[in-house]
Amino acid sequence: MSDEDKNPTPSPQPSPLKGRGGEPSVVSDVAALLTGLKTTLTETFRPVVTTMYPEEKTPRSERYRGRHYLRRYDNGLERCIGCELCAAACPVGCILVIAAENTDENRVSPGERYAKTYEINMLRCIFCGYCEEACPVQAIVLGPEYELSDTSREKFIYTKEKLLEPLPPEVQARLDSKEPK
Repeated sequence: MSDEDKNPTPSPQPSPLKGRGGEPSVVSDVAALLTGLKTTLTETFRPVVTTMYPEEKTPRSERYRGRHYLRRYDNGLERCIGCELCAAACPVGCILVIAAENTDENRVSPGERYAKTYEINMLRCIFCGYCEEACPVQAIVLGPEYELSDTSREKFIYTKEKLLEPLPPEVQARLDSKEPK
C-alpha cells in the first residue's frame, strides 16, 4: 500500500454559495442581485447633482478669472498707460502692447504714453491673472464670463476695441467696492 492510499488528501467541502467545481450557485446569484438592487435604491433617493448646462448655470467663485476687459476712467480716458508690464508678466506671451506718445491734440490716457495697440490671443491665454496683478493702474481686469467659444480662430484675438467694451455690472460693483473713496 502506498503512502497516498494511507493518507488521502481530503477533498474541499463545497461552499453553500458555490456550486460544484466553484461556479456560482443560485444563492450567490440572488445575493449579487440584491446587492445591486440595494445600491440602485439608495442612489435613487439621493439629491440630483447633475446640472443641466446650458439651461442652468452653476455659481462661480467671486475670484473666478474669465474674459479680459480694459477699463476707462470716469472722464472717458483709458487707464492703460502702455507700460507693457502685463505683457512682461504673462507666462505664455499672449499679450501684445505697442505704446505711443500722448499729445495735447490726441489725449488718450492721463500719462505720457498710451497703448496704441493692445491685443490678447485668447487661444494661448491660461487665465492666470498675472496681467491683472502686474498692472500699476488697474487697467486690465478679468471678468466672470467663461463661455468664450466662437466659430473662427481670428475672433479669439481680442483687440483693444473689444477689450474696451463696458464692464459687466458684477465686475464694476466688485471694483467699486475695492477702490478707495
